Amino acid sequence: MSSHLRVLVVEDSEDDTVLLLRELRRGGYRVDSVRVETAEEMQTILDLQPWDLVIADYTLPQFSAPDALKLLQQRQQDLPFIIVSGTIGEETAVAAMKAGAHDYITKGNLARLIPAVERELREAVERQKRHSAEQALRESEERFRQLAENIVESVFWMADPVGQQFLYVSPNYRRIWGKPCQPDGGVDFLDWLAAIHPEDRYRIQTQFFTRSLAGTYDEEYRILHPDGTIHWIRDRGFPINNAHGEAYRLVGIAEDITDRKLAEEALRRSQRLESLGTLASGIAHDFNNILTPILAIAQLLHLKFPNLDERTQQLLDIVEDSARRGADLVRQVLAFARGEEGVRVPLQLRHLLTEISRVIRQTFPKNLELQIELLADHLWLVSADVTQIHQVLMNLCVNARDSMPQGGRLTLVVDNVEIDEAFVRSNLEAHPGAYVMIQIIDTGVGIPPELLERIFDPFFTTKEVGKGTGLGLSIVLGIVKSHGGFIQVQSQVGQGSQFSVYLPAIKETVTLGSTTPQEWATLEGNGKLILVVEDEPLIRQVTKTTLEDSHYRTLIAQDGMEAIALYEKHQQEIQLVLMDIMMPVMDGLTAIRMLHAINPNVNVIAMSGLVPDSQIAELNQLGVKAFLSKPYTAQELLKTIQKCIAS
Repeated sequence: MSSHLRVLVVEDSEDDTVLLLRELRRGGYRVDSVRVETAEEMQTILDLQPWDLVIADYTLPQFSAPDALKLLQQRQQDLPFIIVSGTIGEETAVAAMKAGAHDYITKGNLARLIPAVERELREAVERQKRHSAEQALRESEERFRQLAENIVESVFWMADPVGQQFLYVSPNYRRIWGKPCQPDGGVDFLDWLAAIHPEDRYRIQTQFFTRSLAGTYDEEYRILHPDGTIHWIRDRGFPINNAHGEAYRLVGIAEDITDRKLAEEALRRSQRLESLGTLASGIAHDFNNILTPILAIAQLLHLKFPNLDERTQQLLDIVEDSARRGADLVRQVLAFARGEEGVRVPLQLRHLLTEISRVIRQTFPKNLELQIELLADHLWLVSADVTQIHQVLMNLCVNARDSMPQGGRLTLVVDNVEIDEAFVRSNLEAHPGAYVMIQIIDTGVGIPPELLERIFDPFFTTKEVGKGTGLGLSIVLGIVKSHGGFIQVQSQVGQGSQFSVYLPAIKETVTLGSTTPQEWATLEGNGKLILVVEDEPLIRQVTKTTLEDSHYRTLIAQDGMEAIALYEKHQQEIQLVLMDIMMPVMDGLTAIRMLHAINPNVNVIAMSGLVPDSQIAELNQLGVKAFLSKPYTAQELLKTIQKCIAS
């Protein structure tokens, strides 16, 4: 028992109080005490802190022990209450004990004080234990039910550890589990267990009661909802014991953590994607350095050998086209992995569909038939981010593939459409005007009507865990809306689905073609001197050849230090510096800063396959005239140089 006592003394005599406290200290107690003489003082002191013991004189000028006892009882404070008085009759003492006092001691017999205090303190502890246990048994179930009725985010449950049945589950069980309760509010344990995912069921079945009884049950598991979706549950349970220390009930809370689980998985994917972006950045840098000379050489060979036979010319075209596709592929991977917005350009969807159809035929199952229907002879352009629209169409095609596990037909339809006011009235997200419509039509399993309105919700998916996140269609919708478009969906169970994507059109054409010999002639350098700074030997060589074939003179440096030395020596002659950004010894950005210090008006074109936005901003501040993204063609190189020298 604690040797520290907080004693409230109801006494008008300070001397008698000193005697009482001295007796307690002789008994080995360390005493903190306050003396009060009135009901107001006692009320105030009781509000300040908890107390272990009350010792009261029977009669005070303005107060009395019976009054103090009533005050405690009104406040429902069950403290040991000992009356210490000079002389009161036996009948008065008995009445005080009946009223609730725990002992009576005369001031002339204070030797009884210590035994009385020790006894009453022990009994107070026992009374508190009994009261707490009985009160818990009387009130816990009702309080638990009342609390559970008002919580809508989770399911509160109460179970019988002997009968191993759920006596009560809160109303939210119907929404999360998708099943009704029994008339008395309970649930059959086996019925509850059957809803748990087979991979988690045995673990929960063997641990639920044993670990709940031990107070250590805290598990996460999946349940199969009747609508086919999977919900993640965090379930916790612990025992409620009776006065004998035996488990009387098990109570717990089952929380739907599906959104948290999906968010965690999305975060893990994001982290993996960030790692992929870092890896892809390094690969892209090297890959772009490989593609740059291939592109430039393919163009130069066309110029050097204009009389090649048609077959050889076609082979050179294939080399150039393949290098371009490789460069585009690197840019798409980087943009996707790093979450870049990309640039919107006039886009002919016919070309994008050709690329997507090639991917589908190479990678989709052979039991899928692909059909492309171009309904317009002259398809309008759209202003779009190529990578994002590619992502939209591929996502919808992959979903269509997944809906046809036994095979079927995937049809891509593209057409020009004019949307009028009548169409807008029945499609609130549309606006009047010209659109290019792309339809992705499958002959798959279809989407049930009750799920059709939810398919674009973030994290909503009907696929098994590990086969879908519920983010694909929400991302698709976000991209289409950001482009000013909208999506329509039609589906019938067992018949298939049709997703119609509408993108605002640009009613113009873009002329694409190779540069003619006459146009090449306008790009000639007329003997101007250019400093080429590049660490890759192949790129240095092909750039030197390209420039010199176009009548430029060149100085070549393989790193920033060498470039500074050459520039200081030939500053008056050099018209322009062609600077790679990523180099050993001294990187391009540092070299540009030093060149700028030598000549604030230095004419610089920066080039790289990978430059962070922060460096782009600094390059602009340093007055860099242009930026060439690797891999670049000979034509792009010469046009950029001509523009910068002329400006």
